[in-house]
Parts: sequence; structure tokens; C-alpha cells
Amino acid sequence: MSVALVTGANKGIGFETAKQLRELGHVVYVGARDVERGGKAAASIGARFVRLDVTDDASVAAALATIGADEGRLDVLVHNAGVLGDEGVDGPAALRVFDTNAVGIVRVTEAALPLLRKSDNPNVVTVSSSAGSFWAVTNPDRPEFRLPLALYSASKAAATMLTVQYAKSQPGIRFNALEPGTTATDMTAAFGIGRSPQESAAVVVRLATLGADGPTGTLRDEAGELAW
Repeated sequence: MSVALVTGANKGIGFETAKQLRELGHVVYVGARDVERGGKAAASIGARFVRLDVTDDASVAAALATIGADEGRLDVLVHNAGVLGDEGVDGPAALRVFDTNAVGIVRVTEAALPLLRKSDNPNVVTVSSSAGSFWAVTNPDRPEFRLPLALYSASKAAATMLTVQYAKSQPGIRFNALEPGTTATDMTAAFGIGRSPQESAAVVVRLATLGADGPTGTLRDEAGELAW
């Protein structure tokens, strides 16, 4: 059985991704900051809970140490934890958004690499956004053109670049970034838009279960590779 870790998985796309991977027979670890909510979410789908705060080095190290001790490897890593950062633009806000959306990817990836290298078919998926695509935000025909989320967009551009750079430095592991589609979650509630998290999670799962001949170092949506 394949072993998967999904960060920020107690709700939204992360929870649905964990659920669908579990339904496919994976051993799934639900990573979340809140022990009570994360534990309940994991129990509801027959997954395992591991406390994981992507902004805390000790938390990340402990979570991956637990998975390593229990499983000995990691086959699928989904970077799903993220924040919108719509509370205004200043230094502290920028640090908070980038710490979660970009630096968190570095923390978790670096801690996970030894376990991913032990997998026969390692896949890493970053739930990024086309809001971080220069092509999209400068194209008047795209909805991202009018999205007033500077810190979110900039941090997602960083998340996608990290994905590409990891793909180059770790050729034995597939790294892909994903635009999951506009999804109705707690994060987008203020906008009143989006499809169900189940639909977007299905896109994540397809990318997380790629075969050895699958792409790496790309930003994709359900239709294929995106310019960015």
C-alpha cells in the first residue's frame, strides 16, 4: 500500500484529497495544526492523524519522524496547507502568508525527502494557484487579472517556482504544482464562488497518483499544463 501525507487536511480540498486517497487504498496521514479537528477528520475517513504546523520546524520534523518510524517511507506528499492573506498588505502580513504558503513547502519537503527517496513511485503535489501565474494575472481575459490578492498571488508564484526547482534538483521524484480550479471552501467563502471540494480534490489525486512516466516540474490544471 502507498503511504500519503496531506498537509492542512482537516477540511476543504485537503480533507477531500485525503478521503479520496484513502478510498483508493492508500495509508493516509492527515496533517493539521489542530489536534481535535485533525483527529476527528482523520477518524472519519479511516486515516491517521499527525499534528503538523507547516510554520513550525519542530512540528514538521516530529510529524515526518512519526511517519518514518511507522511506515519507513513516503510515496505521496500533498502540500495543501495555505492561507489567503486578504487582511491587508504590510510586513507582518507578508511574513505570515509567505511562511505558510511558500516557506512551509520548504520545511515539509526537506523533512520528507529522505522518506520520499525510499519510495518506488514518489509524487509530490503542491496545491498552488494560477493567481501566481504572470501569464494569468496579466491577461484581461482571465479571472486572475482582477483578483486583488497581492500576497496570496506572490506566495503562490513562489510555491510554483519551488516546485519547479525541486523537480530539477530531485530527478528521482516527481514534483508538480496544481491549479485545482476555483473551489468553494472556507478560504473563498467571502467571494461566494467555486465548485465542490470533492471535484477539485479529484484533480489533486490524479496528479498524486502519477506513474513513473508522468510529468514533473510543471504547473497544471485538470486540462493539462499551464503557462505561468
